[in-house]
Amino acid sequence: MASYDLTQRIAPNLDRHLVFPILEFLQERQLYSDEQILKSKIELLNKTNMVDYAMDIHKSLYHTDDVPQDMVERRAEVVARLKALEEAAAPLVSFLQNPSAVQELRPDKHYNLQMLNDRYQIGPNQIEALYQYAKFQFECGNYSAAADYLYQYRALCTNSERRLSALWGKLAAEILMQNWDIAHEELNQLKEKVDDSKMQSRIWLMHWNLFIFFNHDNGRMQIIDLFNQDKYLNAIQTNAPHLLRYLATAFIVNKRRRPQFKDFIKVIQQEQYSYKDPITEFLACVYVNYDFDGAQKKMRECEEVILNDPFLGKRLEEGNFSTVPLRDEFLENARLCIFETYCRIHQRIDMGRVLAEKLNLNYEEAERWIVNLIRSSKLDAKIDTKTGTVIIEPSHPNVYEQLIDHTKALSGRTYKLVSQLMEHVQTQAAR
Repeated sequence: MASYDLTQRIAPNLDRHLVFPILEFLQERQLYSDEQILKSKIELLNKTNMVDYAMDIHKSLYHTDDVPQDMVERRAEVVARLKALEEAAAPLVSFLQNPSAVQELRPDKHYNLQMLNDRYQIGPNQIEALYQYAKFQFECGNYSAAADYLYQYRALCTNSERRLSALWGKLAAEILMQNWDIAHEELNQLKEKVDDSKMQSRIWLMHWNLFIFFNHDNGRMQIIDLFNQDKYLNAIQTNAPHLLRYLATAFIVNKRRRPQFKDFIKVIQQEQYSYKDPITEFLACVYVNYDFDGAQKKMRECEEVILNDPFLGKRLEEGNFSTVPLRDEFLENARLCIFETYCRIHQRIDMGRVLAEKLNLNYEEAERWIVNLIRSSKLDAKIDTKTGTVIIEPSHPNVYEQLIDHTKALSGRTYKLVSQLMEHVQTQAAR
C-alpha cells in the first residue's frame, strides 16, 4: 500500500514539525522500514532545534551510545542562543506574567505600545525579541510556550506580515498539542487572511487543516465547506489534486450529501488523468461508469487505503494513535452509494445473485441491511420474500428541483471563471 501513500506530496506543504506525527504513523503501520523512517526523522530534525531528540534517533538508528561531534556542538549553540533570546525578551515576558499589568492592555495597539514604552521601557526591540523567542521555542519543540508567546505577540504586533506568520505558528503549535477546539478557532482566523491571498497560501491551509478536519467534531462536514469552495477547489485541481482523496471521503461518509456532490463527480471525472486512487476510482465506477463490479473491487482497496492513511486511518489522542471508526463508516456509506445508484437503473433486483455480491455481504446480511435501509430512509422500495428480490417504485424527478440545480451549477461556474480571470489579472499586474 506504500504506492498510495501521499506523504511525499503532503509533506512539502506542511511545517516540518507537522511531518513528525505522519512519520510516527507510517512507522507504526510498517509501510516503510524503520531505517527509512529514522533517517527521514533525522533529516527533518537537522533543520530544527530539537537536538536532543535527534541524538536519541541517531542512537536508535546506528545502535550506539555515541553521537557525532557536530550534534554536540549544535546542541551547545542552541542552548546559548536560547539563553540570549530569553534575556532579550525577559522585560516583556516579565510584564506578560503580571496579571495586573496585563489588564492595562487595550485593543488599541498604538496605545499599548506607547504605554509599554512610557511605563515599562519596553519598545519595538523587546516586542521583536518576543517573536524570535517564541519562534525559537517552537523550533525546540516547546509548543506550549511558543503558543502562549505568539498569542501575546499578536496582541502587540502592528506588522501585518509578522502577525500572519505568528498566526501560522500558533496554529501549528495547537495542532501538535492536539488542542483541536483552539486549533479550529485559529483556522477560522487564518482563513480570513488567506481567502483572497495567493493560491499557494490556500493550498498550505488545506494541508494543515487535514489534522483538524479528521479530529474535530463535525470536521468531515467542514472539509466539504472549505475544500469545495470554488477558489479552494480550483487550487486543488491546479496544484494539489491528491487532496481529492480527502474531499471524496468526506462526501462519501456524509449521509446527507449536498447538491455539490454532482458537480464534484464531474471534477473526479476531469481529474482522473492527473490523480486517482481507489477512493476516487470508486466514485468514478459508481457514478460515471456504472461499473458495479469494479466498484466492489475498489471497496476492498479503499479499506486498505483508509487504514494506511495518517489522516483517515488514525487519529491523534493524548500522544498515541488510536483507531478511528472511519473505515466502517466509509464501507457502510459506500454500499449505500452502490445500492442507490443501482436502484436508479433497475426496478427489480435479485438480492442473492446481485445485491449481496455487489455489497460484499452474504444473503442474510444483505437482506438485513436492505430492510434497515428501507425503514430508516425515504426509499420507495419493498422486498418480495418469495422471489428474493427488491422491487423499486419508479420516481419522477421534480422539475423545480432540476431547475434549481441547473441554476446553482451555472452560478458556480460563472463565479469560478470570474475568480480565475481576477487571479490572471493580478498575476499580470504583479509582473
